[in-house]
Amino acid sequence: MVLVTGATGILGRVIVLELLKRGKSVRAAKRATSNLQEVRDSLRFYTNNPDVFFDQIHWVDVDFEDIFSLKKALEDIDEVYHCAAFVSFNPKDCRKIFQTNIEGTKQLLYACENSVKKFLFVSSIAVLDGLNEQGVTDETCDYNPKTEHSEYASSKHFSEMEVWRASAEGMNVAIVNPGLIIGSGNWGASSGTIFKKYLDNSYSFSGSTAYVDVRDVAKISVDLMEKNIFGERFILTSENVKYYEMANLIRRKAQIKDVKLAPLYALKAGIVLNRLFGWLIPPLRMATKTNIEAITTDSKISNQKIVNRLDYDFIPIEESVDFHLKNYLSK
Repeated sequence: MVLVTGATGILGRVIVLELLKRGKSVRAAKRATSNLQEVRDSLRFYTNNPDVFFDQIHWVDVDFEDIFSLKKALEDIDEVYHCAAFVSFNPKDCRKIFQTNIEGTKQLLYACENSVKKFLFVSSIAVLDGLNEQGVTDETCDYNPKTEHSEYASSKHFSEMEVWRASAEGMNVAIVNPGLIIGSGNWGASSGTIFKKYLDNSYSFSGSTAYVDVRDVAKISVDLMEKNIFGERFILTSENVKYYEMANLIRRKAQIKDVKLAPLYALKAGIVLNRLFGWLIPPLRMATKTNIEAITTDSKISNQKIVNRLDYDFIPIEESVDFHLKNYLSK
């Protein structure tokens, strides 16, 4: 049996579905407060038989701070897909980010000892720093502790360290580092908010990031486990796109006028205002040096390693947007 953590998230639910389609028996970890009806409803975007697959899922409430809860969830489990994480770039969420992402991963790995044979960890491209000789970021570009990072990026790096420790102790592990995931459902959290943000905000930014369809991340993750490819990390991205270009792509398809480019001087002024008044005005706390650099830097992320290893063709970003935006607007 397979355990998927974060199974109600934008990625976890699709990994669960991919496993079920391949005939696996799946136990899905959730919070006691999770909205399972929303998950059931969202499966219709990915299959013609959403109820049939949903009814095959073995749901279990898991408290990552309770080792006994974790051990119970891991009974008879051979493989784990660890998708659970708290995604935020707001400094006010620092404690929750580190508690959920680092301590949660550490606790889960401890509970997995001597029982789980395969472990896949979903990390992020946010942990990768620098460029290779070709001027792009790839799997050789490791986290630089001397560089200032967001709390989220740091939490994912230290979570990876826990996973590599388990690997050194004999567990078969793989790490995937997806770009910004485009998917359907879970519209109010994590990257599920992408369409609302791009449609509601009339300003965007000059930088870029790498995007990937949730279906690609799910399929590749399961392929890596089935092919027993362990002890490595893989960047999962389809294309590098500027923020304002992605915003305009989405807005044009929704027949909304293009965004304006936020001027750099205004963004830098936000950093100063944050230092002066961030304690008084919570929205200003997002204007950190790290966040401003992230949205104004032209990132180039390479997916060549996974493309070469699996001979994989990613879903083009425009096709991905067409599919998921239609689902978002239909809600």
